[in-house]
Amino acid sequence: MARWPGGTVHELREGEQAIAVDDRGRIYLLRLGRGHQFHFHRGTVPHEAIIGQPEGLIVRSSLGARLHVFRPTMADFVLKMPRASGIIYPKDMGTILVYGDICPGATVVEAGLGSGSLTIALLRAVGKEGRVISYEVREEFARQAVQNIRRYLGDTPTHTVRLQDIHEGIVEQEVDRVVLDLLEPWRAVEPAARALRGGGLFLAYMATVPQVTRLIETLKAHGGFALIETLEVLHRNWHVEGLSVRPFHRMVGHTGFVTLARRRLEGAEALPPPAGQGAEGAEGEAFKPPVPEAGLEEEGGEWEGPER
Repeated sequence: MARWPGGTVHELREGEQAIAVDDRGRIYLLRLGRGHQFHFHRGTVPHEAIIGQPEGLIVRSSLGARLHVFRPTMADFVLKMPRASGIIYPKDMGTILVYGDICPGATVVEAGLGSGSLTIALLRAVGKEGRVISYEVREEFARQAVQNIRRYLGDTPTHTVRLQDIHEGIVEQEVDRVVLDLLEPWRAVEPAARALRGGGLFLAYMATVPQVTRLIETLKAHGGFALIETLEVLHRNWHVEGLSVRPFHRMVGHTGFVTLARRRLEGAEALPPPAGQGAEGAEGEAFKPPVPEAGLEEEGGEWEGPER
């Protein structure tokens, strides 16, 4: 059953995913079905008490415990779904979508399907006009990932799974993005370079510093990539209750690094304008750069502003 956002149906339906949240904030993932019951340490709840009811309702278990019932967000679902392997966590998925510029209509090749958490995010981001092609060498991972994707998104005709090793080549050409979650992503640099269009974006998710170092060395040695950067995201919740406002003592610290690079075309360096013609095309008039805005410093002919 499709979970594309923006629908008008508010009632929880049979076959849908739902989450039940108890008074201590513990989250339980359910798949609603008639004749089924949700069992936990504080009683049972028949699914019939939820199906057909508006999202956000409160139900009571057989022992009187209160539960709030909602549709799961993508973050809720990926943290609770069945796993055949590790997942990319929500904090890193958001970074990948924004810094990777995953947009509606894009064609994205990913490798390392895993349990499907990132694939769900990619499919939602590219929309119904885009495509996501997933390369995975382990059939059991692919099978579990496809089940998870269908449980959350329903049918996904924009998704293709290839049981192939991406290190041996990418079938698709002129793709917009290549996203890797692999143990040795440097081995996929050349296949990615062949598949990406000019200006396309290469992105790799890795757990360790040696992986990052070797990948960046490979990207630089290849010569076909520019704007290479690596970043890491740390996630810390805060406790806010009356005058007690402080960060949680525990946080989601290091989970992985994200390395990005842009595909540049070899031999495509722009020629300078003809002599006597300004950069704006006005004959005999040289281009004058605009005055820097407040807060920007001009140094050595280059502006320095806040980092993105």
